[in-house]
Amino acid sequence: MFAIKRELKLNNVETSLMRGNAGFKRWVYNFGLDLLTASWSFEDVLASDSKRLNAIKKVFTQITMQKPEHAWMKLYPSTVYQSAFIDLKDAFSRWRKGVSEFPKKKSKKKGDSFTIYKTAGIYPVKGEPATPFTNRVVINEGKQIKLPGLKTFRLKERINFICSSQTFTVSRTADKWFVSFTLDAEKLPPIIHPIEKIGVDLGVKVLGTCSDGSKYDMPASTTRAKTKLSKLQWRNRQKILGNKKLKIRASKNALKFYRKTQRQNARIANIRQDTTQKMTTDLSRKSCIIRIEDLNILGMIGLHKLARAVSNNCFYEIRRQLTYKQAHYGTTVELVDRWYPSSKTCSKCNHIQDMKLSDRIFNCQKCKHIQDRDENAATNLENAPNSKVRLA
Repeated sequence: MFAIKRELKLNNVETSLMRGNAGFKRWVYNFGLDLLTASWSFEDVLASDSKRLNAIKKVFTQITMQKPEHAWMKLYPSTVYQSAFIDLKDAFSRWRKGVSEFPKKKSKKKGDSFTIYKTAGIYPVKGEPATPFTNRVVINEGKQIKLPGLKTFRLKERINFICSSQTFTVSRTADKWFVSFTLDAEKLPPIIHPIEKIGVDLGVKVLGTCSDGSKYDMPASTTRAKTKLSKLQWRNRQKILGNKKLKIRASKNALKFYRKTQRQNARIANIRQDTTQKMTTDLSRKSCIIRIEDLNILGMIGLHKLARAVSNNCFYEIRRQLTYKQAHYGTTVELVDRWYPSSKTCSKCNHIQDMKLSDRIFNCQKCKHIQDRDENAATNLENAPNSKVRLA
């Protein structure tokens, strides 16, 4: 299944409409969260979270929305609040399973987003059964998109083919708005890969070193962008940032500072995402079996000397991208046990010796083999025994 994400080209009126929809979804989500947690205090009521949320949804539609002070809610599509309850139900389901933490309230500072979808269609001929496209929106080729329940919006980047979708998610990053939707299409994976198996050693100084000799680096623009962000924050350290508890409003210059900071953070995230996507796509195209080490990311971040470099190189994101691209490119991602001494083992004679983190060249004390530390580790990952390997 494919997903398409495009930036919207909005004017001031359309931006206000998007912010209103996002605020409506945030209000409903927090409303349901408060009532659900409050309902747990009634020990006589025995019901699951799903049934409680269904009852809360009826209270919201039949009582809360009918109040005069909440008349503004009728200006927005009904699918906005319906998707808010769906998201809240999924959040509690993940929390019950232990997959995620307890759901938190939505905040403006963490970005705006909302989901809308087409609920019903018009039959082509009265009495005929519904077609697969009854509840779908047809998206024509070009720089415009029709969002169900809203209007037609302009896109900054064109869509090159005719497609259709039912659900659309609108999100904000800094001061830019995006729309994303999925397509019911499957990508045919390549039949032949140039390399059968490859080992990839993720490192601090070099983003990825492969057993075939290729390397991937995080671009220097990331460091420059982070330096610019640090200078921006230091120069504006005296700004009155506002405090809701003390009822202090943020100054206009502080709001400008917020926008600049959001843009710079978004730039850093985009550079990292672009680098990791290109790296994982290149690896998936050229190798059938990809072996990486099962790293303890939380433990590595706990070391203050490595925390910044590990966070900047996005180790877990690389693993996640390689894993979901298995279906797209017909690859198999394997994890080598984290206790396997790939950096301390000689790739020629399998001699194991102690090495410091500062030692960048592997010099075998037994066979006198000399090789770059990361290249030696990548070769060991490729040739690791099957007892130390598991599927990602």
